[in-house]
Amino acid sequence: MSASTDTHDSIRAVQWQGDHLRLLDQRLLPGEERWIDCRDAAQVTQAIRDLAVRGAPAIGIAAAWGVAMAAQQGVPLEPVLATLRAARPTAVNLMWALDRMKRRIATGADADVLRREAQAIQDEDLAANRRMGESGASLIAAGSGVLTHCNTGSLATAGYGTALGVIRAGVAAGRIARVYAGETRPWQQGARLTMWELVRDGIPAQLIADSAAAHLMRSGAVQWVIVGADRIAANGDTANKIGTYQLAIAAKYHGVKFMVVAPSSTVDMATGSGEEIEIELRDPAELLGIAGRRVVVEGAQAWNPVFDVTPAELIDAIVTERGVIERPNSLAMQAMFG
Repeated sequence: MSASTDTHDSIRAVQWQGDHLRLLDQRLLPGEERWIDCRDAAQVTQAIRDLAVRGAPAIGIAAAWGVAMAAQQGVPLEPVLATLRAARPTAVNLMWALDRMKRRIATGADADVLRREAQAIQDEDLAANRRMGESGASLIAAGSGVLTHCNTGSLATAGYGTALGVIRAGVAAGRIARVYAGETRPWQQGARLTMWELVRDGIPAQLIADSAAAHLMRSGAVQWVIVGADRIAANGDTANKIGTYQLAIAAKYHGVKFMVVAPSSTVDMATGSGEEIEIELRDPAELLGIAGRRVVVEGAQAWNPVFDVTPAELIDAIVTERGVIERPNSLAMQAMFG
């Protein structure tokens, strides 16, 4: 393992404990580091639905452990699979992980086999993140500034991270000189989670208001926007945290390059384009308050989509563990993912 993959990487937010699943409650960070012990699949489903665990890869890993735990407890698995699948509709990694567990179940796998499969899903994600980190960092010129959105680090994955993994690798290799993180309203994943990871792992960074991104790009301080993904369609259109699309538009105007980093489990070749991706709408109350305290006048209404779709033509590179697709389109996606 190279030195760059060992550096700036100390967080593991999804931990199997032998008979239950331990999750770092991401709703409480950075103020409190509290762990949740999920002792059945229903509690895992609730943790996914409530955003205690979040990030497309981490959701899939947690769901796989939920299935393994149900098998270990002798619970019927079909209802467990259905309930977990319905927890979050946009992140394709959730469906991918559950389908992988379902295939094992169909071959008669027992609880031991399903535990090994869940562990394999987790281990493979970490290995993929390290490969993507190196590949993505290699695209970045020395001395560059980068802007990221939401949280795509160890908290959102098995470890190391997707877009944040590229940033970790790029900082360790001396390619990235400046890191900026957008706050990411309304859940503030950039402010609460990404900044927590960067500070904890010793990576100098500055937080910006989401609305400051275009002004930052105009200043010349940023050469790349680096984001994760919750679903990538067969033509390269990418669903990610709300606010990603406007960053891509601003980046194109200012000549800033735009990189999407995600494992191949996030690629959905059965979805032809971003028009077909279901966009999750969450409770408007999330937008009407901050940290549980209402800040908007009573009687006001809100619209709260939590993902948007960035068209492939605004993306300079999609980085997966299988390789890099520059200027993605249907032909390039088909060539790599079949």
